[in-house]
Amino acid sequence: MQEVVERIACFLVDEPENVSVSTIESHQQTILQLRVAKSDIGKIVGKHGRLANAIRTILAAAGKTSGRRFRLEIIE
Repeated sequence: MQEVVERIACFLVDEPENVSVSTIESHQQTILQLRVAKSDIGKIVGKHGRLANAIRTILAAAGKTSGRRFRLEIIE
């Protein structure tokens, strides 16, 4: 899932070389921490958070098939 989030983010931002995704594994969930350039935060979040919610929806759908919970955190 880390690669999927990274690929989606690279398509949305102006500076794809500054996109990085790290994972934190816990017992029942995986936290994906997305880091982008400060100027690209708005492009990842979108109007009223719609793009961020769309990415979270993709993660939720993937989690249902794998039996795992994914959480997306956007880090400045």
